[in-house]
Amino acid sequence: MQQRVLNGRYELIGPLGQGGMATVYRGRDLRLGRAVAIKILHNYYAADDEFLQRFAHEAMSAASLSSHPNIVDVYDVGQDGDLNYIVMELIEGQDLKAMIDNEAPISPDTALQIIEQAAEGLDYAHRRGLIHRDVKPQNILITPTGQIRITDFGIAKSHLSTAVTQAGMTFGTADYISPEQAQGLAATPQSDIYSLGMVLFEMLTGRLPFVADTPMAVALQHIQNAPPSLRQLNPSLPPTLDALVLRAIAKDPGQRPGSAAQFAQELRDFRSGRMQQTVAVPLNPAPRQPAQRTAQPTPRRLDPDATTVNQAPIPQPQRRQAQRPQYAPPPPPSIAPPRERGGSFGTLLIGLLLLGGVLTLTWFAFNTDWSDFFPATGGQPPAVTSVAGTATPQPTATAQPTGTAVQTVALPNFVGQPERAVVDQLNQLGLVRRANPDDPALQPRFDPAPAGTVIVQDPPEGTEVPVGSEITIVVSLGPEVVEVPNVVQRPAQDAQSALQAAGFVVQLQPQPSINVQEGFVISQNPQAGARLDRGATITLAISAGDVVAFPDVVANGTLLDDAQRQIASAGFRIAAVDEQGPDRLPNFNSFQPNEVVSATADGIPIDAPGKLVPRGATVVLGVRAP
Repeated sequence: MQQRVLNGRYELIGPLGQGGMATVYRGRDLRLGRAVAIKILHNYYAADDEFLQRFAHEAMSAASLSSHPNIVDVYDVGQDGDLNYIVMELIEGQDLKAMIDNEAPISPDTALQIIEQAAEGLDYAHRRGLIHRDVKPQNILITPTGQIRITDFGIAKSHLSTAVTQAGMTFGTADYISPEQAQGLAATPQSDIYSLGMVLFEMLTGRLPFVADTPMAVALQHIQNAPPSLRQLNPSLPPTLDALVLRAIAKDPGQRPGSAAQFAQELRDFRSGRMQQTVAVPLNPAPRQPAQRTAQPTPRRLDPDATTVNQAPIPQPQRRQAQRPQYAPPPPPSIAPPRERGGSFGTLLIGLLLLGGVLTLTWFAFNTDWSDFFPATGGQPPAVTSVAGTATPQPTATAQPTGTAVQTVALPNFVGQPERAVVDQLNQLGLVRRANPDDPALQPRFDPAPAGTVIVQDPPEGTEVPVGSEITIVVSLGPEVVEVPNVVQRPAQDAQSALQAAGFVVQLQPQPSINVQEGFVISQNPQAGARLDRGATITLAISAGDVVAFPDVVANGTLLDDAQRQIASAGFRIAAVDEQGPDRLPNFNSFQPNEVVSATADGIPIDAPGKLVPRGATVVLGVRAP
């Protein structure tokens, strides 16, 4: 390249890397005296005016993301002759792909910390209407301090961008592309989550789930094939982590995490142990192979990274064909000499005594009042069954030997009634309230039901029980009263987590604020210190930053001249007007010539009347071509 300084300002020092769209150079901003990275588009894109227009527009949108710590800052976008370039922050370090190549499989804690930061950066972009669409380890940079910075938002696409791609055109790398992008469908935030899940899969296992000879074949696998379990490739991974990653790369976008922020929170929960509950994992033992030696039972082992117990199938001892040891035949039984005819007198006497005892017990059983001996069973002696010499209690019979039936009663429904009324009913039915049950679940407890109300009964309604039985009832202590913590000036996510942990429902309301940093709590209602029932709703006003409402000029019949006046009056600056013809604008004939059909402000799509956008934002208007 002959020219070494772009537009008299950006000095090209040397190449850093090359991709399919551009080459990245180490450079220097001569005006500000700082090191920069300069991405220059390949020459064959210079002839595509529509692509260049889109490139410039989306680069401007990417520049609006420069305030997030996990996104590479974009300083400038420009053109010098036939060179189109973007000037970005220079990150000293390595990209994640190099780390994977050198260290994979990477420990779960390290991998999750990296992906968690990347998810936070993507969520910031998604909330401003930008989708990256090419998330891959080459675009995730790691600083020497371990901070993650996402780069290459040059092909990022806003939801309502005025520069749309042609039908069927997809962006992204085949190894990490989402199924919907591979099918030529529109990318969504869940598409970025899928690609980020693929990156995490590769970090934890050291390989990608889909491999083929051509990018098209890989893309087809993303569409059609189910990914393998991570534990098949790295058995040391816990099942909960396996399930977390597989959910992120689900074929159906609706089955993935609802947002990149939610994905980041799931990763945090796993690392902190809140997601390490026991998971039932089906056992699929391999077919048993012929044993070469006597099989021994395999002991259960505890996976060091999980709370589940992995129980290996216990092989059955194999039938061995080895010769059995030979033993001498047993000696013939000895033949006792015949006894003299006639039994002994002692044997006859013992038989008579036993017969007399049986007759005496029989008479005693049928002529004795057993109620004095067994009052709990209405005079019915409990039957016993002898098993291997041990007496096992059996259910009480319903009738006594004399033919009188045991009196029973069907339990009514006590739940929802006052405690005093239930106790009276128990007394009338001849039942007894069980006192001080040992089970903590049967102790009085806090409940939304009014205090003193029965919330559990045991046995349940309809059970037939003998008169005199003990019945357990659990009484409500009423709703638990909790003091509202103070979350003002805290980050919205932390504040929401703290309130939810205290048992409250949280409602967030964005509000403009000049004094409170964006994303932090301005106020809370009710205020801190209030004592409320657990489950009450707390409303948090969240700072949306120094923002103002965008004028309502989109897709409502407003023409360009009128829209420009309203936008200027609101303090915004119009950077470009994008005229869209029938080849790019759906329902072209339903709009008037020069009618505003879309708009972005600092890359934020104006998708609703009164949308809050940064004060003084740069606006790009899309209009129906004359």
